[in-house]
Amino acid sequence: MTEIIIVKSQEEAGEIYARCTADLIRRKPDCVLGLATGSSPLAAYKALADLVHKEGIDVSQVRGFALDEYAGLDPAHPQSYRSTIDRTVVEPLGLDPAKVRVPNGNLDTIKDAGRVYDQAIEDAGGVDLQILGIGTDGHIGFNEPGSSLASGTRIKTLTEQTRIDNARFFDNDMDQVPTHCITQGIGTILKARQLVLLAFGAGKAEAVAESVEGGISSFCPASALQMHPHATVIVDEAAASRLRNRDYYKWAYANKPDWQSI
Repeated sequence: MTEIIIVKSQEEAGEIYARCTADLIRRKPDCVLGLATGSSPLAAYKALADLVHKEGIDVSQVRGFALDEYAGLDPAHPQSYRSTIDRTVVEPLGLDPAKVRVPNGNLDTIKDAGRVYDQAIEDAGGVDLQILGIGTDGHIGFNEPGSSLASGTRIKTLTEQTRIDNARFFDNDMDQVPTHCITQGIGTILKARQLVLLAFGAGKAEAVAESVEGGISSFCPASALQMHPHATVIVDEAAASRLRNRDYYKWAYANKPDWQSI
């Protein structure tokens, strides 16, 4: 069963992710981190950066692969995921930018970009720890409802709801929000050795409940995490409000052995 951790705040969730990731980097200095954008991971990245600097953790060999990128958006655009990853992860942690890759959204080469990206992940030895957010419709990455649970990295058409949700990053101007993206597929994501999904706020409650306690279905892409051998979902009280077994999840985490990390 997917591990469910219910926390009081995004900061607490971030500290849990940061400790897990910092320990991974110490064990495996050239580990491969799966990186996501959006608002959910921000507290986690901040907590990890604080821990890296506080404990003097060497991150010079750490590698990274981003989940997705807008198609046709200049990587230098402030809302491209290349720029976002650099701003929220690479710079605060002090990672080597050359070791962090983002899917290539160039329209001239996008036909083969998915295959090239999946091969690059495989050549790197696979992702050790993938951080994820979740959309209000249950999407992870840009795998919208109906996406194949065996899919690899590919180009996708964004739903109108996702474009509406992301318009806040483009001055609330829908005309600026791209209609296509290139994203790791569900099948690619599930190959990571460990998954950590973060969700906060009442607006994510239904998607979290469907993902964790509903059936496994392509119409709730995040439900595929139920099939992963090492997946953890960290949510605040509001995002957990629709979970039927939330009292058990709290009990299980409170009684987790000290030696067992997420």
